[in-house]
Amino acid sequence: MTRPVALDNVAHADLRVALRHGAAYGDAVNQALLFPTEFAEAQRDFPILFRRDPAEGLQAIALLGLDRDENLFLDGDRWTSRHVPLSLQRGPFLIGLNPDGSAPVIQIDLDDPRVDAADGEPLFLPHGGQGRYLDHVGKILAAIHVGMSDAPPMYAAFDALGLIQPMALELLLDDERRYVIRDHEVLSAEKLAALGPDALDQLNRAGHLGTAFLLAASLGNMARLIERKNRAG
Repeated sequence: MTRPVALDNVAHADLRVALRHGAAYGDAVNQALLFPTEFAEAQRDFPILFRRDPAEGLQAIALLGLDRDENLFLDGDRWTSRHVPLSLQRGPFLIGLNPDGSAPVIQIDLDDPRVDAADGEPLFLPHGGQGRYLDHVGKILAAIHVGMSDAPPMYAAFDALGLIQPMALELLLDDERRYVIRDHEVLSAEKLAALGPDALDQLNRAGHLGTAFLLAASLGNMARLIERKNRAG
């Protein structure tokens, strides 16, 4: 990707962007970054794991497949899950800052193949104002922006209570195929159930308790992921 530029309603008045998904647009991945603002939707489809990035710290990810570049929720150019991770929904758009750092702005990668495509959606209306697609993109980027702010204190609270636990997940598909997922962590349902009243109250007051239960429950999707893998062959 080239350096993105700030979206401008004058310079980019006639710009169109296609609503496309598929391997050619970066969707063929076996995991995708998630943000707290989408956990409620994501936990219905995906197992949610954690990884510790040396630069970014603790990050939540949706497990989409078991092999490299495998997205079991992608069928050609169509997602078969109810939710698509925001990090993949955003398309060629990003969050940037004004030169003075005053507020976030929408940026776009003009070299993305979805930009200026013949079947693209207009970003701006003929007589000014944002089109419906750009409004939608703005909501996605706003959710990412809020999620990026919410994540560090939430994950730190979980970590401080020992809820985030390293775990090697061993998945047996059949007698011949065995997968071991290493270098990831999970929010432990056992540790959550063992919390005392003070710790539970602490999480509840911070607004994190409901999210903790969602993250723990998301691991139940591992069985469904195995079913998808078996169907895929």
